[in-house]
Amino acid sequence: MRFNIFENSKYAFLDVVDSNEYVKLETIMPIYDVLKNSVDKPLKMVLLYGKPGTGKSMLLSKLYEDLHIDRKVFLYATPILDENEFYKLLAQDIFGISYSGELNFTQFMKVLQKHKTDEIPLILLDEAQLYSDVLMEKIRLLSDTRAIKFLITLHKTQEEDLIAKEHFQTRIWETIELKNASHTQLKTYIQKKLMKADCLETANMFQTKSIELIYKFTKGNYRDTNKLLFTLFDIYAIYLQKNKKLSTTSISKKIIEMSAIHTGFIDA
Repeated sequence: MRFNIFENSKYAFLDVVDSNEYVKLETIMPIYDVLKNSVDKPLKMVLLYGKPGTGKSMLLSKLYEDLHIDRKVFLYATPILDENEFYKLLAQDIFGISYSGELNFTQFMKVLQKHKTDEIPLILLDEAQLYSDVLMEKIRLLSDTRAIKFLITLHKTQEEDLIAKEHFQTRIWETIELKNASHTQLKTYIQKKLMKADCLETANMFQTKSIELIYKFTKGNYRDTNKLLFTLFDIYAIYLQKNKKLSTTSISKKIIEMSAIHTGFIDA
């Protein structure tokens, strides 16, 4: 097996949010369909939530790519924490109006009423847990006008159930949760990522035992799996570059454990 096969395999697991890297899984596709159908319903707000690394940002990016040609949809992947900048960006994106000075909430509401259109724009807000409570309250008020629809993503933490927060109870009609992959889903995810990168040889190296060990460290979290496998194939590439003899019929338990140590899943 050539050295560059492992290099290619490594880069298949770069942790980037790119809709071109979206992997269709049987368990995720129904969730995506629900999400896509939700934006056509008369909703004030849609919530996509889950633990970090469950694929929220990727799903939002995929939704944007599928919708932005045919409708007014805008993706804010990086939170805009300054209120004035947030309203100015909305005014620019939705209405094509630029403001050099201040644009506060009251002023933007007047802009919204003056330029209201038949097509309701869809705003995709990623990482909404980073917005302040004050700005989130303004976003909720904007959603109440039904002149703008918001789809937001939030991290679900062990300390609190985000859906239970008061500002979501009365405004969100659709709530969609993403979870970590099961053993079977994780194997499919890994193999599809590799096949998508034309790395069929390395895709065939993943057997049940290696998947179980990877799952032990990552708990089926997609981001953690990407991190572990990027390191794993980096180690493989280095070993082969140094002419170390390794089996290429299955993934080495030793290298999985080395990768887990290097990425912090095992305390060395």
